[in-house]
Amino acid sequence: MPAPDLTMTAFRLSLVAPLALVACTAMPDLVPPAAPTGPAPALQPIDTLLAEAQVDTPPADAADGLAARAAALQARAAALRAQRLTTPDPATLTGG
Repeated sequence: MPAPDLTMTAFRLSLVAPLALVACTAMPDLVPPAAPTGPAPALQPIDTLLAEAQVDTPPADAADGLAARAAALQARAAALRAQRLTTPDPATLTGG
């Protein structure tokens, strides 16, 4: 009969020990939450709610600003792709 593998025995013990400890604990009393008191809220038509909602409209120049930012980020990404390193240079990797 071969000798028992100690790592497998330790692995099995690490699985069984927490289960044995959990089985020894007392089960807490789970009480359902109390029902809210008072009348239920009144339902309203969605059209009324949407008409009362405040809608924030973006400024007129927001699209131009976003397009400029997107173009700048795409140019930056292209520049980073162009200087991709083939071999690690410690001075470049450390920022020095």
